[in-house]
Amino acid sequence: MRAVMCGLLVAFGLGLAAPAMAQDKVAQGAKVYDAQKCGICHAIAGKGNKKFPLDGVGAKLSDADIKEWIVDPKAAAAKHKSEAKPPMKAYPTLPAGDLDALVAYMKSLK
Repeated sequence: MRAVMCGLLVAFGLGLAAPAMAQDKVAQGAKVYDAQKCGICHAIAGKGNKKFPLDGVGAKLSDADIKEWIVDPKAAAAKHKSEAKPPMKAYPTLPAGDLDALVAYMKSLK
């Protein structure tokens, strides 16, 4: 019985930690967005370049699609038949943790 209670407490604790960790990743992604100066070309909530708004992108694209737009925008543009000018700059050397955080931030924009 004690082992079951311990297991439930651990599972419950992990359940509470997951949303906090996700929020941390989203916050880190917002910092990456700012550090990479994404607002020069994109806007979120009216802040930044209004030509390429990202509001709602999290509801429109999958994680893989967002990642592709970041690391290989030429391939993403061809896949999505985008002819936006100027074409998006690629960020293929963004550290994996920053890339994952940026994707989490983009997914939060629903």
